[in-house]
Amino acid sequence: MTTGEAAPIDGFASVEAGIVRACRDAQRERSSVTLVAVSKTFDVGAIMPVIAAGQRVFGENRVQEAKGKWPALIAAHPGLALHLIGPLQSNKAKDAVALFDAIHSVDRPSLCEALGKEIKNQNRRPDLFVQINTGEEPQKAGVAPADADDFIVRCRDTYGLTISGLMCIPPMDDAPAPHFALAAKIAKRNGLTQLSMGMSADFAIAIALGATHVRIGSAIFGTR
Repeated sequence: MTTGEAAPIDGFASVEAGIVRACRDAQRERSSVTLVAVSKTFDVGAIMPVIAAGQRVFGENRVQEAKGKWPALIAAHPGLALHLIGPLQSNKAKDAVALFDAIHSVDRPSLCEALGKEIKNQNRRPDLFVQINTGEEPQKAGVAPADADDFIVRCRDTYGLTISGLMCIPPMDDAPAPHFALAAKIAKRNGLTQLSMGMSADFAIAIALGATHVRIGSAIFGTR
């Protein structure tokens, strides 16, 4: 990073202040929102200042990239939590369950089966979020809203998974609020209390609509 270590520290401070404002405006406690600092593609040199500033939850998109940089960081800094926010191939389920504390992209039966097997084998239970494709975009992963209730039931009853919440990524050109509201509605009727939604450009809207996890990368670390 050519701008030096001050850039992620400043970005982190700005994002933290924005979350505090959004929580105040929504009459929520700051503690009700978890900041997932999305460190995908950034190296340890960019991540370390953010850890030093107090951030403890980080997000990665790819299992292999995370395996290359996070085990040593976690060993050196007890209390860090790592979330997988990108698509997960079923054949990577073993590594994902071993490394991640939360997986935000549960979206199909084959993955559910693989995760169920590894959770049992490893006796390790990461938080699981079902990804909802609120815009029903064909190029994007996730369960269609109309199929969400049945899929959540199958996760629980067929595959023995404990689902913590839902995740969504609104279409780039759409207003995000209706998508966040839809995800919140699906979560409520399924008894789910966690909502992973909101990124650098729209996290304040997501917090107003009930987000418990906001996934923020570029506003902290800069552009990739």
